[in-house]
This record gives sequence, C-alpha cells and structure tokens, in this order.
Amino acid sequence: MIGFLFASLALLVTGLAGAQAPDTALPEPIAALEDRGASIGETFDAPGGLTGYTVSFQGQTLTAYVTDDQRHVLVGTLLDADGTNLSEPILSAAANAPRPPSEWDAVADAGWIADGSDSAERVIYAFTDPNCPYCSRFYDQTRDWVQAGAVQIRHVMVGVLREDSLGKAATLLAADDPAAALADHEARFDSGGRPPADSIPASSEARVEANNALMTRLGIRGTPSVYYRDDNGDIRLARGLPRGERLVEVMGGARPE
Repeated sequence: MIGFLFASLALLVTGLAGAQAPDTALPEPIAALEDRGASIGETFDAPGGLTGYTVSFQGQTLTAYVTDDQRHVLVGTLLDADGTNLSEPILSAAANAPRPPSEWDAVADAGWIADGSDSAERVIYAFTDPNCPYCSRFYDQTRDWVQAGAVQIRHVMVGVLREDSLGKAATLLAADDPAAALADHEARFDSGGRPPADSIPASSEARVEANNALMTRLGIRGTPSVYYRDDNGDIRLARGLPRGERLVEVMGGARPE
C-alpha cells in the first residue's frame, strides 16, 4: 500500500483522533465528520484492516477509511503497491447509485414554481435558471406531458448564470400566478424573457439565494438538473438537458399523443 492522497475533507479530519460522538453505529471519527457537515454513504470492505465509507462534502464524493482501532480516519484515494487506484471503482459505483431520500426532501422544501396539474401522477423537480437556454429547451420539450396532465414539473428557481438571474428568478417566484409568469417568460425567452421587477420582495430573493445554496450543497453545477424517480421508485438525478431515452425516463413514459 503506497498511501493516501488527501482531498478537500483533509481539513475536517484534523483533530478527529479520539473524537467523542453520541451513541451511534458509526465509528467515532466518521460520526465526527458527519457532525461537521459531511453526508455519510455506504460502507465497503477495504484492505489492510481498514473499513471504507463513501463521504459527500460540498458536492464532492470521496472515500474515507477508518483504521482498525476505529479511532482514526483517512480521507482520499487509496492506492495499492502497483499504484492501482482502489477508490475509483467505489466512487464510480457511488456516482451511479440512487440519490438519498434526504435530497428529494430538500428540493421538495425549496422555493419552486409548479408547472402542471396538482393532480398529476408524476412529480419531478428541476433546478432552473431564468437565463439558461437549456432550461428553456427543457421547458419547451416537456409541454406534451405537462399539458396532458401526466407530469407536474416543480422548477426550483435559481439565479447563478448572469447578474440579473437572481432578480428574474425572484420576480417569477413573487408573481401572483408564478406558473403563468414562467410560461410568459419562456414564450419571450429569445428576447430576454421577463426582466427583474423594479421592486422584489426580500422574501423572494431570500428563497432564490437559499435555492442557490441548496444547489451548491447538493453538488449541482449546471442547469437544468432534474430529480425524478425511476421505474423502481429510486431517486435519480439527470444532470443537464435530458435527451432521447433519458427524457422519456425522466418524464415517466413516452410522449403523450
């Protein structure tokens, strides 16, 4: 074993030896990472008497390895004597794994605009920036499902792309009829859409800022990014504009006729 290459959680690890944690099934240093804001994923077998965990922090998923005495944790990449990266297949599997229910709950509690019927059988959540051309394309290409009453898209409004994105997003959220305002914005997207209002409620701006922070916390770097449930009911995240079969999967079935 050559050693460990430490990544962005290295600062969190400092001082964890001997850390005290409340009564928990997690080893104390892993529980201490959780207390410091990391999300703890699955455990896995590791060589050399180590126990591995996947750990997510500030949008990055890393591997963490607890020593045999359960008192210390190393975070980063594990290499063997041949230089083989033993962490990479673990991280690849984690990237393709279903998203945790806590992420679904977080987007459900965010500031969003309901696009479609409240009685729609299927609900999905899309991080949407009002200046994002791919968000606009996603809006256009989902009309058949929405207008048929099959899907409700809850647009989690963010303002990250341009200087006026936050103002536009907050203006749409504050509208008397947010869904109609979003539709009007999309109809005028090529000419700039709806501009920010002269007076925007502070509460609406705060909701967009909270959505921006949520996007960062979930490790989402682009819009649209869409949370949905697959055929097994597992929570999935489509990063970027869904196309072709992925769009059909996101929307829960073929385009209504």
